[in-house]
Amino acid sequence: MINLHSHTIHSDGCLLPSEIAVRYAAAGYKVLAITDHVDASNIEAVVFSVVRFCEAWPKSAPIKVLPGVELTHLPLEQFKPLARYARRHGIKVIVAHGQTPVEPVIPGTNRAALEAGIDILAHPGRISDADARLAKKRGVFLEVTSRKGHCLTNSFVVRQALKFGCRLVLNHDSHAPLDIISPAKTAGIAVKAGLTAEQIDSIYEGLKKWRIR
Repeated sequence: MINLHSHTIHSDGCLLPSEIAVRYAAAGYKVLAITDHVDASNIEAVVFSVVRFCEAWPKSAPIKVLPGVELTHLPLEQFKPLARYARRHGIKVIVAHGQTPVEPVIPGTNRAALEAGIDILAHPGRISDADARLAKKRGVFLEVTSRKGHCLTNSFVVRQALKFGCRLVLNHDSHAPLDIISPAKTAGIAVKAGLTAEQIDSIYEGLKKWRIR
């Protein structure tokens, strides 16, 4: 099982990277991305810390940990340069904080993020047809999330993804131990959003063929 959206004490989470990795392994996960919130104020420090942690994480550990970031509440013109910076400095998973309905997000964020070379558009809210088409064209994953509030538009995101052929990812957006739910509960959230068991299996198979190797 795979989760590609999590937060540690390096942003607004409450666990060390090692703690969250151990807890995900215990919950039955094989791959985890640590994707702390970044903007222009902290991207250098967070990228350095997470890349260093992942390089030091034992290859023999029961879970693989990938270095990531979540570009969060950026001025639209900053998405491209900060995404390029993260990629150049060893980040494997770039998440963008999408236009969730439960936070004030700058209009146009979904489009600016999709144009910036990201990997995952997190909780994209009521993503437009045009932006869903762009996600398909760019190969960007749209997120189905278990996170309170952000999950309110999961069903809409699934409908848009199925309509336009977008790739999907199932994530927790975890910040605390209680956010780390079992693979079975994650699948249940996906089913509630409108996905079948076969489609869920296809999502994980697609991720295995992506950068997780």
